[in-house]
Amino acid sequence: MIDVIQRQDVTILHMAHGKANALDVEFCQDITERLERLRTSSSVAVVLIGKGNMFSAGVDLLRMLDEGVEYLQTFLPALTTMYETVFFYPKPVVAAVNGHAIAGGCVLACAADHRLMARDAGRIGVTELLVGLPFPTIAMEIMRFTSVPQHWQALIYGGATCSPQEAINLGLVDKMVEPQNLVDQAVAAAEKLLSIPALAFDLTKRQIRQPVLERIQEARSGFDLAVQEIWTTPETREAIRSYVSRTFKKPIG
Repeated sequence: MIDVIQRQDVTILHMAHGKANALDVEFCQDITERLERLRTSSSVAVVLIGKGNMFSAGVDLLRMLDEGVEYLQTFLPALTTMYETVFFYPKPVVAAVNGHAIAGGCVLACAADHRLMARDAGRIGVTELLVGLPFPTIAMEIMRFTSVPQHWQALIYGGATCSPQEAINLGLVDKMVEPQNLVDQAVAAAEKLLSIPALAFDLTKRQIRQPVLERIQEARSGFDLAVQEIWTTPETREAIRSYVSRTFKKPIG
């Protein structure tokens, strides 16, 4: 699911899970486990990148429909753990957004310290509410942290996707680069963050993101239970079924 490429002190995690890097239990766990192994390795920065024209299409909705409530009870904690691992990771993380980053894929990119997106490579945005899926607390807080404040609510409610240039204006992306230069510039961005001494970087990152952690801890017992409940209702399953049918242009049984 993930190919590992080493560039001196930078580890590139090349995500290759199915056609769209859709987020399912195994993929989320794999990303988390890879990062945990790198936490104590000699590698001191990480680049996340997808394949082809897809960074990640977000949550695997087809599998949600196929496997139902029991699957979601395992999937949602795996998704939350992955986001928290990336967002609070003590080493620099750079997202090299090579293509579409939709819904949960957008959240994954936004969890990084720095985000580059290839010119004309695809769209980026959070479409969760178009499907009827409320955000887990960590996902909501990542988007609050990353987005330009005056646009955050509109991004969440509207569910629109945007071009790389629009994404820069909204705070979702830091820089747009030519596709052929994406990997090199992502590695360069990671190396720039490495110029900060490791202990100082780790402490500063924790200071910057401490308010997010506090909001998560305060809200989790209430909001995340409500999120899980809504994700598993028959009404939500029907909304997902309708969305998938419209998006993939085929009936879902």
